[in-house]
Amino acid sequence: MKALSFRRLRALCWKETLQIFRDPSSNLIAFILPLAMMVIFGFGLNLDSSRLHLGLLNESPGTAAHGLAAAFVDSPSFDVEVFTDRNAMDQALTDSAIRGYVVIPADFDRLLVTAGNTAPLQVVADGSEPNTARFVDAYSNGIWNSWLVSYYEDRGLTLPEEVQVEPRYWFNPSTRSRNFLIPGSVTVIMTVVGALLTSLVVAREWERGTMEALLASPVTRSELLLSKIIPYYGLGMVSLLLCVSAARWMLGVPFRGSLPALLLVGSFFLLSVLGIGLLLSTVTRNQFNAAQAALNAAFLPATMLSGFIYEISSMPPLLRGITHLIPARYFVSSIQTLFLAGDLWNVLLPDLLFLMAASAFFLGLTARSTRRRMD
Repeated sequence: MKALSFRRLRALCWKETLQIFRDPSSNLIAFILPLAMMVIFGFGLNLDSSRLHLGLLNESPGTAAHGLAAAFVDSPSFDVEVFTDRNAMDQALTDSAIRGYVVIPADFDRLLVTAGNTAPLQVVADGSEPNTARFVDAYSNGIWNSWLVSYYEDRGLTLPEEVQVEPRYWFNPSTRSRNFLIPGSVTVIMTVVGALLTSLVVAREWERGTMEALLASPVTRSELLLSKIIPYYGLGMVSLLLCVSAARWMLGVPFRGSLPALLLVGSFFLLSVLGIGLLLSTVTRNQFNAAQAALNAAFLPATMLSGFIYEISSMPPLLRGITHLIPARYFVSSIQTLFLAGDLWNVLLPDLLFLMAASAFFLGLTARSTRRRMD
């Protein structure tokens, strides 16, 4: 086995670097594609329910009922449409023009001030969308409780003490879904970028006929593979920093981790997806087939089975087992931890160890599949 020549490796890396800058597709994949996907994920993907369209019918002429109706109208959670007829409001709910409605009954004020009685409030939600129905119920309860406290305070009374739950969120205290989804989307973006970048390089050599010249030279298999990995690793890390910067400064997602931890975890994840792309490029020897295979082998598992959107614990046992073999699962966990919590090494270290094993596996498999011959 020939010894590694750093002179040849440097020359090959310089060749690949020049090819990167001269090839519009590499620049498009590394710089334009990540920003475009960050904009799509950042502004197009949102699991928060706000400004739900709500109907309101106030049947009571009392002052308290009008105050409660005003609390619903002024709430930032609802876009309230006031009705005067219950049948019209039922029809609007049936037609999905509203997601729910609230009815303040005619005897609301009288029951509110009568000792021993309760003042009922009817809340009806569209059950065809269970999550939206739960939001309508939760937001309505929140408005009712806030208004009730202010109602008692305005009259110098004390609200009867009950057990009150005060949730405190250690991570993502604003409970914005963007803070959870954007770090996960960085995983999907880097999977696409890394796999696409290297899925073209070896296949391109075969299609252009330059692989024959390389095989006729003294270049070893290790030098050939390293020359394909090192430049694209650097390009991929620039893409990663570009995504994280866009998430932090353009989309306003807080980043509580450290740059060294990000670079460490990101490096091994990037090496694993570069290995996947390089393996596919080596096996297919065709740019179109390699790119299609890279998208299917990298993008779909990273989106569906990484925990980025769909909770892994709710998946069937077979799929839960398969997720343990996907590098994106561990990078999603790591980068969400870095964004939302910081450098928690009891979480990062197991993920890092698996990413190291995954990168070694895919790069080793690529090396095994690479042959210095034409067939």
